[in-house]
Amino acid sequence: METQGQEVHLDTEEARGGETSGVMRYVLLISLVLAIVAMTAVWLTGAFTTPETGGNADTEKAVAEQADKAN
Repeated sequence: METQGQEVHLDTEEARGGETSGVMRYVLLISLVLAIVAMTAVWLTGAFTTPETGGNADTEKAVAEQADKAN
């Protein structure tokens, strides 16, 4: 740090307050990949364990209830 009159001059390392090794980009990249993998696992688990209804679960349920009432 250097003072010239009332001005304070800092070199790049002092102004940033730390080193610039680029480790943070790897932390962010790994976190992003892990989040994508976790969300994909949740989505696939739900997709494979949910019974297939053909897109009209409410209609099938209503038809089944009417058939039960008729019997």
